[in-house]
Amino acid sequence: MITSHVGPLTYEKVDVDKALKAALNKSRSEVIGTVSSSGLKGRGGAGFPTGVKWNLCAAAQNEHKFLVCNADEGEPGTFKDRILLTDYAKLVFAGMVIGGYAIGATKGLIYLRGEYQYLRAQLEEILEALREDKLLGFNILGKDDFSFDIEIRMGAGAYVCGEETALIESLEGHRGEPRNRPPYPVDTGFLGQPTAVNNVETLAWVTTIFDKGAEWFKGQGTEKSPGLKIFSVSGDCKQPGVYELPFGVSVADLLKTVGGEDAKAVQIGGASGHCIPAKDFGRKIGFEDIATGGSVIVFGPQRDLLEVAINFMEFFSDESCGQCTPCRDGCPVILKGLEAFKRGECSIAHLHELRRLGETMQLASKCGLGQSAANAFLSITEHFADEVLGRNQSNGFKE
Repeated sequence: MITSHVGPLTYEKVDVDKALKAALNKSRSEVIGTVSSSGLKGRGGAGFPTGVKWNLCAAAQNEHKFLVCNADEGEPGTFKDRILLTDYAKLVFAGMVIGGYAIGATKGLIYLRGEYQYLRAQLEEILEALREDKLLGFNILGKDDFSFDIEIRMGAGAYVCGEETALIESLEGHRGEPRNRPPYPVDTGFLGQPTAVNNVETLAWVTTIFDKGAEWFKGQGTEKSPGLKIFSVSGDCKQPGVYELPFGVSVADLLKTVGGEDAKAVQIGGASGHCIPAKDFGRKIGFEDIATGGSVIVFGPQRDLLEVAINFMEFFSDESCGQCTPCRDGCPVILKGLEAFKRGECSIAHLHELRRLGETMQLASKCGLGQSAANAFLSITEHFADEVLGRNQSNGFKE
């Protein structure tokens, strides 16, 4: 089990108290302006500009607003948020306070993955220490017009609750299912009130920005993908762990860093991401090329990618909420086809049909789960068709 990061992280040198004071000495609009000028985009994978989200929520005309930290880290291959909450929780909580101040919220909620129950007591202790230091609760840092507190709520192990509207449904005590959009959470979120939902890493970078400056952050990464990124690296490499690298790093350079130069493929973005073959290792990781929430799974020369595709489709077949037909029925059909390939019983024509089904799921599914469930299958069968079809050829199969 990977329990710590490899190499230094910027977070280790962030002065949280300084960052909070710097933010709360600004007006709410100035705080949003600072976040916007930094270019910070959501680190959960979608990459929506954080400043835009906060501005929309701040502009909503409502007395009650909420800021939610999405700590439901359920993507296979992703464990960075667990490390951040273990080692840098104060940084994350301070980001929530800054966000709450910016949008005009008085309450923050952390939706913590059910499997992270063991972290809860430690997190509650940190929250209580922040209250004692007047960094959380009533009249934070002596500001009479700003009170904000944070409550931890546990998830129940549903992958779909990583989607923000399904997360909100779960927070309200309902079955975790994605909502129809619009309306969006910034208008109608938790309990029908304006709500900003941000990833753990996003909130940690917010605090860092107010310590080191928006220009410092914008100076990292690329023009379209500013800043640094935390990666969860696992699989067939010498040094798996959590790494901090600038956006724009090539897949090849990342592999050199983690000792995975002999990889034949890399799954970027977790089970819902894309399988990148060795010929494309020159591509860059960033929103303008290969977007990711942070998961990097390295596949060595010996790895059977048909087994990988089967493993991912088993996961999505189990985790589909069943609300929409493309995802509910599409995942098991693709899984059944892959298992037939493993037995050498599936034709090339059927593979083309399965690929068309996967493309339909991308277009017609209701939420990000169904829209991305076929990504790995499609990229593996595109780049490693010989490996998938080899079972049929070895059995004397003819199209």
